[in-house]
Amino acid sequence: MLRNGRLALAAVLVLALSPLALAAAGSPRLQAFFQQDLTSTAYQQKVYSRVAGKWRQPGAKGTPKLGQKTVVRAVIGRDGKLISAEVSTESGSKSWDAAALSAVKKAAPFPPLPASFPLATLDAHFHVAWVASP
Repeated sequence: MLRNGRLALAAVLVLALSPLALAAAGSPRLQAFFQQDLTSTAYQQKVYSRVAGKWRQPGAKGTPKLGQKTVVRAVIGRDGKLISAEVSTESGSKSWDAAALSAVKKAAPFPPLPASFPLATLDAHFHVAWVASP
């Protein structure tokens, strides 16, 4: 659900999602991307934190190959209601993809959109990747 055929980066929020790295070589990482019309970093952080708080990593057999990610595309209404959420990019692990989609759905409803946001809905992408541990 991209407006005018684009989703521009307004902010990227990154967090190592779990202190429990099930494999020594990897750990989960969440990134959130919001359309450029959203300038409120406080709102972005609230939405990101809600999704991060609902993330539940699948067992060791549910992790994708290192470097793979799931992308969940979401549309949030002015009242904070989750209008839609779908996996737009699969990681290669059905349980990882399901966990990412579940985190977004369970995080809803979100706070109402800021009064300064000019549109009726907000497009957001949540990337959940399996990355090399530092």
